[in-house]
Amino acid sequence: MSIEQTTRVSKPGAKAHDPSAYPNCAWWHRESFRRVGFRARALGWGVMDADSLVRRYLLLGLGFDRLEEGFVDAFTGDPALRRQVENAPKPDPRELARTARELRGDLPLSGLNDERAHFIDVHLRALECSGRKFAGDEIGFVDEVEAYFDVRISKGNEDSYSGAHRRMSEVLPGPGSLAERVLAHRKADEIPAAKLGECVDAMSSALRDLVRGTFPLPASETVEYEVVGDKPWSGFNYYLGDYRSKVAINSDLPQFMANLPRLIAHESYPGHHTEHCRKEAGLVGAGQLEQTLFLVNTPQCLMAEGLADLALEAIVGPDWGLWAQEIYADLGLDFDGEKAQRLSAASGQLISVRQDAALMLHDEGRSHDDVSAFLERWSLSTPERARQSLRFLSSPLWRAYTSTYVEGYRLLGGWLDQAATESDRRDRFRRLLDEPLVPSSLRSAPGGDQLGEVRRLDPFDSASTLEIPR
Repeated sequence: MSIEQTTRVSKPGAKAHDPSAYPNCAWWHRESFRRVGFRARALGWGVMDADSLVRRYLLLGLGFDRLEEGFVDAFTGDPALRRQVENAPKPDPRELARTARELRGDLPLSGLNDERAHFIDVHLRALECSGRKFAGDEIGFVDEVEAYFDVRISKGNEDSYSGAHRRMSEVLPGPGSLAERVLAHRKADEIPAAKLGECVDAMSSALRDLVRGTFPLPASETVEYEVVGDKPWSGFNYYLGDYRSKVAINSDLPQFMANLPRLIAHESYPGHHTEHCRKEAGLVGAGQLEQTLFLVNTPQCLMAEGLADLALEAIVGPDWGLWAQEIYADLGLDFDGEKAQRLSAASGQLISVRQDAALMLHDEGRSHDDVSAFLERWSLSTPERARQSLRFLSSPLWRAYTSTYVEGYRLLGGWLDQAATESDRRDRFRRLLDEPLVPSSLRSAPGGDQLGEVRRLDPFDSASTLEIPR
């Protein structure tokens, strides 16, 4: 797959975030890298080899965790690198941004193949933006999202949201407002607290069996589940390395029968845990040590969240609700899987609502009251839920993260939908699990200019209820 068609390299002298600084031109990309190489040789500059560049990339990424704990989502590489960063003085964010910029310039002569170089390049671009943000630079929200996640975002269409509400009303007829009917439906769908652990184990076991037969995992892989409280998220994957994950499920937030299969698929099988395991066994095992580091606000996040939100339909198929219904029946729970599938299909157009809210807040300068009212109207949120979402969208670190779910689901889902056969679709999902792909990798593939169309997604599933990533 060609990646060069959408690689973006800043023009010397171009203003920051000037669109002309990132020409979408394969010829310009090749020529700019060629000129860098000629200039380096003419001046007698030393050439950084691949191992040295990757090591500096890892140290750079680990350095951001000194500015904001949690910026490093997972690191399974050499512990000595983390100790080196922890024992050093707290880094200057402008120095981190400068280092990212310099490493991008060193990439052409590193000897890395095109795929690895492109992966590292777009992540260095994201880290340069993060360094500037930590240093206090003003960066437009749309430009910030593009630098972090390798996508360009825009607002959705309220007419499509109205259409989604009409279709949801057909699935949930009856008296009262649609918001009231949705709330009542969800209340009836709650998993009794005493049954939560049993349901988690049953869903995980069933999904694990399916995944092992389709996307084989190392024999030693394990997921440990724990039920926790006092957390702002529904579920969270902590990848520990050596094919081990800990997944926390929040008992303070209601867990719903329609959501739990998605949540387990998202966090474990074949979502985050499966991706980490297969990349560790494959890419890291082959010496691609840049894959030992997973950072927030980078293209990795968009790819991972899009993959995880597609995980349930990838392994079970479109009749996931009927599949889950049988599992719940064995546990003595009554779940209408067919209705869950219909509601998911009806509500798909609402996927963009929270990204629209972020654009209203940070791009248009709208008030918190306006944005909260928008969320209540279109996402059918309670005022409390809208305010909770608004707090997340207002976070300087996490304000852009909602786009990973929205754009990740669209981009990766559209790419999977282009598969001609079910076998091809499975192969494409396997590539998402195994290869160091980034958004521009998919856009540069045949048919990539058509990616990003709205697909089915239940706005009440894990993608929209998580308040922080992973």
